[in-house]
Amino acid sequence: MTVEHHHSSNLHSSEPHSTAYSTAGHSTAAHSTDNALNHVIIEFYEKLSSWEHAIVRDKGFSLSQVHTIELLGVHGAMRMKELADKIGVTTGTLTVQIDKMVEAQWVVRRPHETDRRSILVELTDKGQALFLEHDALHLQLTTDLTAKMSSEERIVLLNLLSRMNNEF
Repeated sequence: MTVEHHHSSNLHSSEPHSTAYSTAGHSTAAHSTDNALNHVIIEFYEKLSSWEHAIVRDKGFSLSQVHTIELLGVHGAMRMKELADKIGVTTGTLTVQIDKMVEAQWVVRRPHETDRRSILVELTDKGQALFLEHDALHLQLTTDLTAKMSSEERIVLLNLLSRMNNEF
């Protein structure tokens, strides 16, 4: 499937999706903007999620596994606890997932060099290849979605999204 197929509807709609009304502490305009942002962010998330599901559907791994591969590909070897926190699951849930990923030869576990109580998880060569392939698909999507933006707009978008990510 092409990237264009997955984002064929207009992502750039500036029309608010709900009527504006005043609430305590919010002006009508601010509330309308908040509602519009809410709906646009949700719409973008849903489209990105749908694209991601379509990409991984036939690859033989789950969305949570590909997110684990992405985190390890970007950050390198990580402690189980740190990885579980970044994914938003318990270490018990992650252990089950990592067991399957070890069996598929995408990751390996190894003792931490300085903390004997900690186990590190890292990508194998096979896992690194999956990361690079998946990361290239994300880069192509990003390129396609921002193709009509100027360099300045892309920098503003980068800064705004980075600030939003820092709020989590």
